[in-house]
Amino acid sequence: MERYSQLKKGEKGAWLSIIVYLVLSAVKLVIGTLFFSDALRADGLNNVTDIVASIAVLIGLRISQKPPDANHPYGHFRAENVASLFAAFIMAAIGLQVLVEAVRSFMSEQAAPDPVAGWVGAGCALIMFGVYHYNQKLAKEVNSQALYAIAADNRSDALVSVGATISILASQWNVAWLDTATALMIGLLICYTAFDIFQKATLSLTDGFNEQDLNTYRETIEVIHHVEALKQVKARQVGSTIYADVIIEVHPNLSVHESHQIADQVEDVMRDKHNISNTHVHVEPSNQPKEE
Repeated sequence: MERYSQLKKGEKGAWLSIIVYLVLSAVKLVIGTLFFSDALRADGLNNVTDIVASIAVLIGLRISQKPPDANHPYGHFRAENVASLFAAFIMAAIGLQVLVEAVRSFMSEQAAPDPVAGWVGAGCALIMFGVYHYNQKLAKEVNSQALYAIAADNRSDALVSVGATISILASQWNVAWLDTATALMIGLLICYTAFDIFQKATLSLTDGFNEQDLNTYRETIEVIHHVEALKQVKARQVGSTIYADVIIEVHPNLSVHESHQIADQVEDVMRDKHNISNTHVHVEPSNQPKEE
């Protein structure tokens, strides 16, 4: 139940991002159009993709809070991953659109953007840094991978706005192409972010897991008293929750009760050291009896 309450609390970060992105994308698109800034328009379109991504995360958080049922005995936590996958496709489509428009601008006559667009970009960057710090703090509090992703996106958006501001102001010195070049870079960044989200979502949905983390879990379990051998440790990411499967060997003369206590120890250590509350432990007798 604690995990569900954490997911509910995490919705605040998604809502904050949606509201801020709605306002900033509208401001950037309008000001970018009125004051001839390709970079600011591209930044605005970048924020449009962020709205989609934040809505997808919000939907994923909502569905993830549904309790297990007959068709989903492990719960609905993977809804976050499915939502992220959907958001990645939307972001990729808009990123490609930004790239196409930037290439067209290069081939046409370019006018230097008005400095007003630059100062608008600077103000938007400050706002996004504030949103980033809030979501980063909230993500740590509720231990949500989805919110960590939103916070990282907030930070990258703030940096994109900083870059757009610099290019707009620099273009006042007869280098109008710099504004369009920045729009091109923003388009590439959107596509890269979409690919990164796609890669992480598909890794989780196909039960992929970081090998280094598995080695860390292995080192933690092997030093537990009475664990004579660790035959296997596997894990999978289900939304923001990790499920682990462990096979250990213990002395064959131990009672069922004693073996069960060792299994409990493994579960407790995985929860306390790695924040994994779902560890399935299978106990087997060792082939070599422990020397007395």
